Amino acid sequence: MTNCLIAGVGGQGTVLASRLISSTALECGLNVRGAETIGMAQRGGSVLSHVRMGKSIASPLISPGQADIVLAFELCEAARTLRYLKADGLMIACDRVIQPASGYDPAAMLDILRSSAGRLMVLQSEAIAETCGLRALNVALIGAACACGAFPFSVGDMERVIDTRFDAERSKMNKSALRFGETLASAGRNRRGNGERHGDD
Repeated sequence: MTNCLIAGVGGQGTVLASRLISSTALECGLNVRGAETIGMAQRGGSVLSHVRMGKSIASPLISPGQADIVLAFELCEAARTLRYLKADGLMIACDRVIQPASGYDPAAMLDILRSSAGRLMVLQSEAIAETCGLRALNVALIGAACACGAFPFSVGDMERVIDTRFDAERSKMNKSALRFGETLASAGRNRRGNGERHGDD
């Protein structure tokens, strides 16, 4: 069983990411159950997607402390979802900041993640935006997760699903983002070694 939680805000492609992950798992012969929680998404509210992949799945929702991997597209949303992560689970977070009306300190959010996540990889949104565009940030994080062995499928499996879901132009863009995320994660792991916690510098 693999439990994946995807967190972001409205407009970041959280639901699309969950559907790509679900479709790829299904294509690989796994059972999949999932659900979305969307709060005022059109106003930049939190969006949370649960994806559970395996042979036998009782519930679509991931309980706190049971997520094998959390993909977070924004720093504050990453901190909000820490309670779902297993003690040895992997969080892949983007350092992008989308300030709510109340505002928050990004450095404080990073400190929380570094002190609380079992394994943490932080990817730079600027690098993703320059290479792939911010619209493909969600797919880049999926590529990073694939590079870490977080999913029961490969980058190649995901590429085949992307080809079936998008036209040629968007397929090319998304596959490029997928491979770029894979490259970022592999580079971070190589710098720190297989047992290191972070991949953000």
